[in-house]
Amino acid sequence: MSATTDSSRAGAPTAGPGGPHSAGAPSGDVELVRVHRSGVHENSHYGALVILDADGTVLDQVGDVSRPVFHRSCAKPFQATAMLETGLTLDGGDLAVAAASHAGEAGHVERILGILAGGGLSEDDLGCPADRPEDESARDAAVLAGVPSRKLLMNCSGKHAAMLRTCLVKGWPTVGYLAVDHPLQIAVRATVTRLTGAEPSAVGVDGCGAPVFATDLVALARGFAALVTGPVGSPERRVADAMRAHPWLVGGTHSPDTQVMTAVPGILVKLGADGVQAFALPDGRAAAFKISDGAHRARLPLIKAALGRLGIDVDLPADVVLGGGRPVGAATVVPHLFS
Repeated sequence: MSATTDSSRAGAPTAGPGGPHSAGAPSGDVELVRVHRSGVHENSHYGALVILDADGTVLDQVGDVSRPVFHRSCAKPFQATAMLETGLTLDGGDLAVAAASHAGEAGHVERILGILAGGGLSEDDLGCPADRPEDESARDAAVLAGVPSRKLLMNCSGKHAAMLRTCLVKGWPTVGYLAVDHPLQIAVRATVTRLTGAEPSAVGVDGCGAPVFATDLVALARGFAALVTGPVGSPERRVADAMRAHPWLVGGTHSPDTQVMTAVPGILVKLGADGVQAFALPDGRAAAFKISDGAHRARLPLIKAALGRLGIDVDLPADVVLGGGRPVGAATVVPHLFS
């Protein structure tokens, strides 16, 4: 179903729910995505988005792209780069899952168990919390089989396994490896600063327990551009190449990251919790956005729109609104988002 006709500029007051800004959204955020049900504008998602040209200049921006945003799981490629820089020797699929927000499917779990075993480690050594698989089928199967929540099933467990292996390589303590003043996390901060070109403006605790750094969206996008344009064989390029070669390990069967990297040759894309997303094309053109309410359903419409702005028309799954089990609407970007 197509959205109702509206020629308003993104961010201008509309007749839809919430007016020009949604409740609780930062004042600089603007309307990005609308949800229609049965022909009625039912909901809107607000936020900010920036697109960079290959030389790093801002090609387009919508909303306040200068406010600090925690990178959340968009930071995983930066963290993996830092681990390689400090001596971690993972490569290929193992490196991809170290930078993943995996879905807890069997292939993900087997890969992470292998990383742990390679260092004489076990699931008990992981510092992330226990969780269920992100993939719905894997989660249902685990529940039916009576499998309890496990650290291995948490979407960040690949990163944590790699962090533990890095500590072993360097002779750093594995106990307390998530502390912001641990040598590993100090190294991660330095790598984030180098790749993004910005000193983090804030540090927090991510959902998995690791430190998470904040920059503006422009710096986040530039960091992703640095990953794909790094010299062949450099730590950042090795991470980008591993992720692009193994998109299923980065996300999973139904992950937007996997879907986009499968559909667009050479793209590097990574989601983060609470509506953060970044991608970069092989030539260094890049984008990053933050959805104010963290809505997952706004991701694919925004990725498709940003790619379209860069001249890439890609067929991605529509975010369909269901009613009685059948499509009655969809989530779509606002008209004239970049005009």
